[in-house]
Amino acid sequence: MTTALVDILPAHTGVAHEVRRGLVRVVERFERQLDSRLEPVNELCRYIERYRGKMLRPMLVLVSGMASGLREVNEAHITIGAVIEMIHVATLVHDDVLDDAEVRRGSATVNHMHGTEVSVILGDYLISKSFHLCSQLDTQAAALRVGEVTSRVCEGELLQLAHRGDFALDERTYFEIIGGKTACLIGLACEMGARFSGADDETIRRLGEFGTRVGLAFQITDDLLDLVGDEETVGKSLGKDIEKGKLTLPMIHHLASLDARERGVIVESLSRGGAGDAGARRALIERLHRTGSVAYARARAGELIGEAKSLLGGLEESGARAYLLDAADAVLTRSA
Repeated sequence: MTTALVDILPAHTGVAHEVRRGLVRVVERFERQLDSRLEPVNELCRYIERYRGKMLRPMLVLVSGMASGLREVNEAHITIGAVIEMIHVATLVHDDVLDDAEVRRGSATVNHMHGTEVSVILGDYLISKSFHLCSQLDTQAAALRVGEVTSRVCEGELLQLAHRGDFALDERTYFEIIGGKTACLIGLACEMGARFSGADDETIRRLGEFGTRVGLAFQITDDLLDLVGDEETVGKSLGKDIEKGKLTLPMIHHLASLDARERGVIVESLSRGGAGDAGARRALIERLHRTGSVAYARARAGELIGEAKSLLGGLEESGARAYLLDAADAVLTRSA
């Protein structure tokens, strides 16, 4: 199993031990659910095991459950953790098609190895398998909620596609996009963790909103890494947002800070793919720093993490609650 976020926050040893055990079970459930009678399908499913990164979403399911009073991880948490991770991996497979990405987690993408047709169907296979697994839970309410959030993920991606090449994109629309494509699934992980621990409605709401804000900050950080990160460290193709005409928060702030003439020059350059080579990318990064756009995006992510942490104020103090607080802070310092 790839390095989980639980290994990056070693201070909470009791929580980390329980979560690590739980994540092993999540991975087993994930792999068992994807098993096919057809070997070519199994080969693809084995390959995408490398798409699992820090296991953030299933980790949040488990720790949110523990922060809500769960003494030990139960079967429902394992199942919903695998469901949410499956949906997440499906979005990564599809994202690599949309971005023509060649590298993911330091390895060739499915799209680069096998082409668009295989990638699209494999992503669909993951989503269908996730819904089949979710149907095995005792309550239909969970399946309905998972379906609702998965639709929101798709809406977020479609909204982003609708605004490709839109250099007048505003912050409100940007946050609507990332709220759908990223944050709502992370919010669902925390919400479901609390729900399957028998938490009251207010605790479920607070943890869901905590996860959503963490998810927004996570995506802002991801967008920053795409602009100013190191490809070898991040482990995936970078510069894809600009290349594909997708404006993210640093670029939105940067363009808004320029006068009409400067903005026109930059937009014309970007429209021609003017940030496509290494030199142009370095020049763009310098401009982003000069206008304070990188700092602005980092500050917005920090504000969201502050809001997220305040939502945990009503939870009883525990190792799991402390772990969630530290996990939220870790989003701001991630380099991959």
